[in-house]
Amino acid sequence: MSNTIMLKIRRQADPGTPSYWEEFKVPLKTNMNVVAALMEIQKNPVNALGQKTLPVVWDCSCLEEVCGACTMVINGRARQVCSALVETLSQPIILEPLSKFPVVRDLMVDRSVMFEYLKKVKAWIEIDGTHDLGPGPRVPQSVQSWAYELSRCMTCGCCMEACPQVNHRSNFMGPAAMAQVRLFNAHPLGESLKAERLGAIMGPGGITDCGKAQNCEKACPKGLPLTRILGELSRETTRRGILGWLSR
Repeated sequence: MSNTIMLKIRRQADPGTPSYWEEFKVPLKTNMNVVAALMEIQKNPVNALGQKTLPVVWDCSCLEEVCGACTMVINGRARQVCSALVETLSQPIILEPLSKFPVVRDLMVDRSVMFEYLKKVKAWIEIDGTHDLGPGPRVPQSVQSWAYELSRCMTCGCCMEACPQVNHRSNFMGPAAMAQVRLFNAHPLGESLKAERLGAIMGPGGITDCGKAQNCEKACPKGLPLTRILGELSRETTRRGILGWLSR
């Protein structure tokens, strides 16, 4: 086995300049992940041609596949570089920024649109002040089990990257925001905003813009049952629309 690995990285100086490819050779270490390889480049920013270059820019935080910040496209698949071991990847390891979000620089993108969508669907639970209100309503264990699955979403953007409906011609909010609507609507306290959340996903960019490609569930690193969630929300919004029409 070679004692070095080759990385081919799509780079971009800023949002207004064209991208270009640059290759790097870094020493291979046991159990090395892609973050460690990028850190080797950062320590010694010399490309495969021996030319001095600028350090590669990327984003990361937790290094435990929890924050989603280090998500990028690795060998054509959106995933987190902290959990991607170089020994399991074919070489050259091709790194690209997520294509569904604005590039900040190199491999760093701006995912703020995902958080704006969470605001749009009111993905939170209202509180009545900060004083102690005592214990809240009990949630059945059966509900806790599947709700915990949805709470593991780290807003990484993998589902958005895989979704063909998320593009410059569509306002589709994507599966991540939809999953949070389902999660907070099921909570006894979050239910107070259920009508507003369903109303938000019945408007532009909502559930009707989903093309049912089911790529999102395959791409989700946490294995969220996104196809089932989208189906359940589709039924709920249809029921709400019919009842609203009948009550006119």
